[in-house]
Amino acid sequence: MIGHLFAEASPVVHVAPEHVFTVAGINVTNSMLYGWIIAALLIGLLTWAARKVTVRPKRGALQYVEAGVTFVSDLVEGAFNDRSVGRKYVPFFVTLFFFVLLNNWSGLIPGVGEAIQIHGEPLLRPMTADLNATLAMGLVTMFVVYAASIREVGGFAKYIGHFFMGRNPLYIVIGFIEILTDFTRTFSLALRLFLNVTIGEIVIAVFAFLGGMLAPASVLSPITALPFTLLELGVGALQAYIFVILGVNYLAIAVNSAHAHDDNLTEEEAPERIDTKAHKPEVSGAAS
Repeated sequence: MIGHLFAEASPVVHVAPEHVFTVAGINVTNSMLYGWIIAALLIGLLTWAARKVTVRPKRGALQYVEAGVTFVSDLVEGAFNDRSVGRKYVPFFVTLFFFVLLNNWSGLIPGVGEAIQIHGEPLLRPMTADLNATLAMGLVTMFVVYAASIREVGGFAKYIGHFFMGRNPLYIVIGFIEILTDFTRTFSLALRLFLNVTIGEIVIAVFAFLGGMLAPASVLSPITALPFTLLELGVGALQAYIFVILGVNYLAIAVNSAHAHDDNLTEEEAPERIDTKAHKPEVSGAAS
């Protein structure tokens, strides 16, 4: 993205992904290519961190990885009434957090964007700046959320039941509205991430262009774009956090509400009789 700092005649931002090459009849775009590179780097980073981690914290890059893992782990576990339930999904959400974070930040590396081109198109583009990619990430996240919710609450019927809090007709209508709203979460996740990253690219490109109009592009463009590039570092981290916290909350709400429903049985759901034999106190000594 900092390649945009050396903008020429006008600020250029390619919103649509561009075709780079074809593998087995599948068109590989620049965002797919860069996403694969980041995924490979992430696997290497987390594998290295897992082998280096010790009881006593270490300095260097490892401490930042550990801090990120601890932060997301506490976030996931704390969202559930039963922390042991949340602990099972920590690996997925930790991986998701670092994947989104690195893809957001990778777009700010010099050479990404317009700086390196092939056939007149950018060779590399951040995966999170591609709506197709963010939509795929949203679909995968919500698939995991739905599958885990159904498993944790004890079946599909119980999962659907957590939308309906009673037999009141008003609650039934609200329940159907909640189900419809639930289907929009995938698009909400995808659009929020895509728009924030893409708008950040546009802002940096525009201010780099404005700096290039006042002086040679190689001199002033980096200066005018630097504050917004630094701002995008924070935005990238924030968007990774938001993407993960929403996925965690979607899962936790379903699980917690279903368990709460089980703890508050109605008169019709309560057992008709209670076996008092198991709770009958023993009387020691002979009756007088």
